[in-house]
Amino acid sequence: MPAYFIADITIHDPDGYKSYLEGFMDIFNRHGGKLHVVSSAEVHRIEGDWAPQSIVLMAFPTLAAALAWKDDPDYVALARIRQATATTHLVLVEGLPTDPA
Repeated sequence: MPAYFIADITIHDPDGYKSYLEGFMDIFNRHGGKLHVVSSAEVHRIEGDWAPQSIVLMAFPTLAAALAWKDDPDYVALARIRQATATTHLVLVEGLPTDPA
């Protein structure tokens, strides 16, 4: 089953964050990741108090692949840049089975 990371990111240091972005895709692609949403425009709150600045939705073919990306030593090092330049709320959820038809 697919797995999804949902991130709510508030960037505090845009110049520093660029270093994170420069190394991101190579590692992400290595683990079969696909970006479904990268919201730099306004996020429309429909219900509740959650007011994210930017939403990123990342998909992986399996939960194991998602965890392998998160734990990849190259990504762990890169994530330190994100953690220093942005505030991130991040969750991982397993998706529904895909329909083979």
